[in-house]
Amino acid sequence: MKSVKQFKTYSQKSAEVARDWYEIDAASAPLGRVAVVVADKLMGKSKPTYTPHTDNGDYVIVTNAKELKVTGTKMTDKMYHHHSGHPSGMRSLKLEEVIEKDPSRAIIQSVKGMLPKNKLAPIRLSRLKIFDGAEHTHTAQQPQKLEVK
Repeated sequence: MKSVKQFKTYSQKSAEVARDWYEIDAASAPLGRVAVVVADKLMGKSKPTYTPHTDNGDYVIVTNAKELKVTGTKMTDKMYHHHSGHPSGMRSLKLEEVIEKDPSRAIIQSVKGMLPKNKLAPIRLSRLKIFDGAEHTHTAQQPQKLEVK
């Protein structure tokens, strides 16, 4: 009987993580498509060294959050709810009101919904940097521009 060569599964350690910086323009694609690319980069799933239990994602800068686009009638129909915990403490805002008040909230909430619900989610979300305009404060990190299709 021939012996079959055993291969070990690679598991990345926390000390081996190399983080890159990426820049995405929120005005270039609809909110959902931007959120998918951002979540993928924050988790590190596009890397060949992806390990589910290790945080090996990258930093993501989202610019032009004020110019966020959505398809269809989501701008008036999509609702964001918040409850204070008190009786009749439900507050609801339309997407257009959320973008007017704080455009980063819509992006954060959509990306947060696409990340796995575990201990790594808040750590991954902390690497997401959102700016209302085209300028950002992370030029020293030399981020790579990503095109969202």
